[in-house]
Amino acid sequence: MSDAIKHECGISVIRLLKPLEYYKEKYGTAFYGVNKMYLMMEKQHNRGQDGAGFASIKLDVAPGERYMSRVRSIAQQPIQDIFAQINDRINTTLQEHPEYADDVAAQKKNIPYIGEVLLGHVRYGTFGKNSIESVHPFLRQNNWMHRNIIVAGNFNMTNVHELFDNLIQIGQHPKEMADTVTVMEKIGHFLDDAVAKLYKQIKKEGYSKQEASPIIADRLKVHKILRRAAKNWDGGYAMAGLLGHGDAFVLRDPAGIRPTYYYQDDEVVVVASERPAIQTVFNVPYEEVKELDPGNAIIIKKDGTSSINQILEPKERKACSFERIYFSRGSDKEIYQERKMLGRLLFPQILESIDHDIKNTVFSYIPNTAETSFFGMVREAQNYLNKRKEEQILSIGSEITSDELHEILEVRPRIEKVAIKDAKLRTFITQDSSRDDLVAHVYDISYGSVKKGDNLVIIDDSIVRGTTLKKSILRILDRLSPKKIIVVSSAPQIRYPDCYGIDMAKLEDFIAFKAALALHEDRLTMNIVDDIYDKCLAQVSSKDTDVINYVREFYAPFTAEEISVKIGELLSPEGIRAEVEIIYQSIEALHEACPKNLGDWYFTGNYPTPGGNRVVNKAFINFYEGKNERAY
Repeated sequence: MSDAIKHECGISVIRLLKPLEYYKEKYGTAFYGVNKMYLMMEKQHNRGQDGAGFASIKLDVAPGERYMSRVRSIAQQPIQDIFAQINDRINTTLQEHPEYADDVAAQKKNIPYIGEVLLGHVRYGTFGKNSIESVHPFLRQNNWMHRNIIVAGNFNMTNVHELFDNLIQIGQHPKEMADTVTVMEKIGHFLDDAVAKLYKQIKKEGYSKQEASPIIADRLKVHKILRRAAKNWDGGYAMAGLLGHGDAFVLRDPAGIRPTYYYQDDEVVVVASERPAIQTVFNVPYEEVKELDPGNAIIIKKDGTSSINQILEPKERKACSFERIYFSRGSDKEIYQERKMLGRLLFPQILESIDHDIKNTVFSYIPNTAETSFFGMVREAQNYLNKRKEEQILSIGSEITSDELHEILEVRPRIEKVAIKDAKLRTFITQDSSRDDLVAHVYDISYGSVKKGDNLVIIDDSIVRGTTLKKSILRILDRLSPKKIIVVSSAPQIRYPDCYGIDMAKLEDFIAFKAALALHEDRLTMNIVDDIYDKCLAQVSSKDTDVINYVREFYAPFTAEEISVKIGELLSPEGIRAEVEIIYQSIEALHEACPKNLGDWYFTGNYPTPGGNRVVNKAFINFYEGKNERAY
């Protein structure tokens, strides 16, 4: 994605099902779980690089011994920083106490972070400052072991104000109005309630206070706590939690917006945001890693038993298609094929744009994450040429000469690495007049890769704002003197904010929105914009279930092609010599390529939860009133 946007988060839960001595004997270290968590987080670092956090719980420790540990970082390489701290603590303790080297019980008792239940999180902030206080996991502490809770998630709630008010109504005093805090406190409230009721019941049965603790751990119904806590949540989420005594859970939202995968054998239960992370780290086949169904939670009890429980009634599945286009790593078996298909399905539009002149067209991609869709695009070009070659050969028949055959077979797609991002270049000057010149040099070009007068086709994952295209990529590509530059987006036009975890909050940031606005101005239909504002304003106090996405009317007068043409005009830098054309994926082709992930609200405005409609209308009000602020 040439336009950098922050997005997503990644979670990982590891539950070791054997005593730590087992892993020491089989794998040579009692730190097996910590090592695996490091790999799980590194294999998901694409999901978050603003910060990272790690937490662990030790099972069956004596009173007075530390059983919970947490470490968080916002360093430049936060995952590396976290595990450097952990390793330093482990190594220091072992140096001071060499007698612990082969004594797993002593290691567990005296070294933090070594536990049977582990939680990892990598963060891209979509709300709030990138401070250490904003980094997951979050910890809610209590002297009662069962009432301690550690929470981390890949999520965003659209109804934070409602959740905050609910906490006040039940007598709490939340420290801030952030979705992470409100979610954790909501779970914590019903956890407290469940523990208190169990304690009262167990005492009636004649057990002592000390005897009650393990019985509470055994009888605690985590699925019931989650049902009560999540009843009014509106958003996309994969929510992970550890309870102080050792229970663990991961809950997925009812529409399946945010991804969740799990694997279990006799040694471990592991849950993560991405399937390939589990496959690679634990060396298991694709078929053995399962997807958690929407509205369900995987719950692992302290005794090691696990279950899948329906927490919320599943809605129509609207799994995020951006996961497939860009956010998830392309090493997933299905995602790899889907990205190739996205490239293939764009080829007919490209062919029309270059007037079927493949011989004088160069194909390339920007950035590296678009490489897989590029493969699909080129493969379809090869298929097209093979069919055309077959027709030419058959039309000439047996009289074809060697030279004619060679000339026909010689035609193939011209593939070049035209542009390379200079990762070391930093635009450190903030003044616009100076900074633009620096931005223009973020990409290097391969001189001689394009002949003067050629068509140049560049495929990208998506075109969100188009800033990098206009200020850098198109200017530098124009130096190669192509006749036409066709920028192809494997994603459709991004028209609406995301409110479920991706940092796309403001309508006026989107080049598609700017293009539609320009078309309204060109066609003297700004009265439609005024009417939409009035309609959005009238719904501010409506219930979420009654709110309609009126922003869809903003795009309704124009075809996707008309908006694409205007985008091409807006993104063409002043003085550029080449003709610029922008091609976007169609919604129909997106669904054909990614049939299991039909969440497309950022393209279509079809939000899977009521809160989404409220967010998009609020975003339009902010735009109209000139407020440079988020809509959620």
